[in-house]
Amino acid sequence: MFNKNIKLILAVAALGYAVYQFIEGFIGNGIFLCFLVFIFIFLYFRNEIILLSFLRMRKQDLAGTERWLNKIKNPEAALTVKQQGYYNYLHGIIYSQKNLTQAEKYFKKALKLGLNMDYDVAMAKLSLAGIAMQKRRKREATTLLQEAKKLDKNNMLTEQIKMLQQQMKRI
Repeated sequence: MFNKNIKLILAVAALGYAVYQFIEGFIGNGIFLCFLVFIFIFLYFRNEIILLSFLRMRKQDLAGTERWLNKIKNPEAALTVKQQGYYNYLHGIIYSQKNLTQAEKYFKKALKLGLNMDYDVAMAKLSLAGIAMQKRRKREATTLLQEAKKLDKNNMLTEQIKMLQQQMKRI
């Protein structure tokens, strides 16, 4: 909801007021304000709208996910670099159902900006491999599929990887 710089300013202001409350002897107020500082700092690193978008995505509600993501007007200014990566990652998942060219653009941008979890990187590369396979770019699809296989350490994507490998044999 707030710009990332406003969140930091609010965190610093709340921390300053918490220190003042501790000095004045109002320990309870100071502790509450410290919790408020932690919330602002948490929301600086994890954008609340992206968190709500992921909740919508878990419910398989792509329209709701897109509505939440559209509330972010200027992602370059409002989000940190990793948050921009996840913003593009979610857009890639949404557009993979609609427009493959647009989805490919979003997934590549998400990988360029960076994603925190190896599973997310593997999922993005697997999706890119599927898009490349549909566009008859077998060599690119093979390399992306191998990279996704290396990143899938918990074997959560093994079935999808095997399915894509079988489809590539048919090409």
